[in-house]
Amino acid sequence: MFDFSAHQYPYASQRQAVFARRGMVATSQPLAAEVGISMLRRGGNAIDAAIATAAALTVVEPTGCGIGGDAFALVWVKGRLYGLDGSGYAPAQLSREAVVSAGHAQMPIYGWTPVTVPGCPSAWAELSARFGRLPFAELLQPAFELAREGFPVSPVVAHQWQIALQEFTAHRSPALEAWFETFLINGRAPKAGELFRNPAQAQTLAELAASNCESFYRGALAERLDAHARATGGYLRATDLNDYRARWVEPISVNYRGVDVWEIPPSGQGLIALMTLKMLEGFEFDQRDSAQTWHRQLEAMKLAYADGFQHITDPEHMRVAVEALLSPAYLEQRRALIGDTAREPQYGDPQASGTVYLATADDDGNMVSFIQSNYHGFGSGVVLPNSGIALQNRGAEFRLDQGHVNSLEPGKKTFHTIIPGFLSRGDTPLGPFGVMGGYMQPQGHVQMVMNLVDFGLNPQAALDAPRWQWLGGQQVGIEQAASRDLAMALSRRGHAVQIAHDLTDYGRGQIILRDPHSGVLCGGCEPRADSHIAVC
Repeated sequence: MFDFSAHQYPYASQRQAVFARRGMVATSQPLAAEVGISMLRRGGNAIDAAIATAAALTVVEPTGCGIGGDAFALVWVKGRLYGLDGSGYAPAQLSREAVVSAGHAQMPIYGWTPVTVPGCPSAWAELSARFGRLPFAELLQPAFELAREGFPVSPVVAHQWQIALQEFTAHRSPALEAWFETFLINGRAPKAGELFRNPAQAQTLAELAASNCESFYRGALAERLDAHARATGGYLRATDLNDYRARWVEPISVNYRGVDVWEIPPSGQGLIALMTLKMLEGFEFDQRDSAQTWHRQLEAMKLAYADGFQHITDPEHMRVAVEALLSPAYLEQRRALIGDTAREPQYGDPQASGTVYLATADDDGNMVSFIQSNYHGFGSGVVLPNSGIALQNRGAEFRLDQGHVNSLEPGKKTFHTIIPGFLSRGDTPLGPFGVMGGYMQPQGHVQMVMNLVDFGLNPQAALDAPRWQWLGGQQVGIEQAASRDLAMALSRRGHAVQIAHDLTDYGRGQIILRDPHSGVLCGGCEPRADSHIAVC
């Protein structure tokens, strides 16, 4: 079970597990983490800290999230876990027929076509209204100051900014011009340590703060987004924004070896992590870094993903119930397909009757697992001029083949990659965890849970450990820190192994756990990012 020891680190690490008594904020950027902990010091709670951190991240890590993105949250308050779905739907004018008529065989990644209604601002407002303690405007003030006064760009963010510039340059179009005007310094990406200011985003944050984000959906910002879309060939309209509000949902869970693992329900892909864990529960694991362990993990993940890609979409359009996909009988059938060699993943028939991540905890027992994203880096590349609002490209996940469960329809939500996680044991909360990074996310969730539960690693060691990733078909990737003997053993089992050198492709996670006996918080942060844990 969990090991809270700060002195056992089987993997190379430059970090120690962090302990605190009163509060903790863990995220991928130090300035944002400090913003969150400042809210706890002002008398706010974990929910206030999460919102303030999230708003700051849109400024200091725009390569992963923005005001024009989506968000999800799992919130433990007063003995219960709540789920918030801040994902958006396709605009009313965005249809499969319109996209195909425009000459697309599949959903594009850049431009207006993949832009769905952003849910992030509404998620902030909903969290604050239901569970927050401090005034909403106070939560966005630090983000406003960072955007107005500037901040030194952190190393991993600078690297990702340069990659985004290369991508947008290769796909440059009139719809993307405002991105080049908003997010560059003299035509180039900012360097690590260089100050970057975004005064336009500061003004937008001030408007969101003053209106509790209503301006984005039913006010001046909504009208500006509508006008810009009409002028540049977009599908988004003020009516799409007016009808939107983040919604509260019931989290889904499985019990894995005595620990309850919680995820947001579809259209999120957290279901894939739960299916994988229940398949793997039928095996015994005595060594983490063995070919047998990694092979079984990969094979279970492939089977769960095959089902996920076939069945997960907007819950109102799903043809197979979550309960059917998690049924013991069905998962036993799927587990039986895992042999000694790699196989091509195929979906099953259960016989039905998609970044930045942060975790917060406070002295009152409140805990938040929060994730927000523009999907591909800055998203679609479409930016509302003079606003700092980069719009997500979540609609790229829609399918254009008619009849598929995730086929594009107006007003529909697509299969969604971003997923927050949470652990508990019965009525006792253990804490939030998450691993951001597209299709790596459920794979990271499975590895984090097993690192903690099966292999007894503390939160920091769980994040330090080398990771694997299914890349499609027989292709699997393993990080360069994994042994070459392990890579060769996987190859002999039929896996097409690739050694990864860019570790940012293998997810960036955070973990906060509360010791049920002492109440002490223990946190780990991602060594593959500019991560930081702030405490009080």
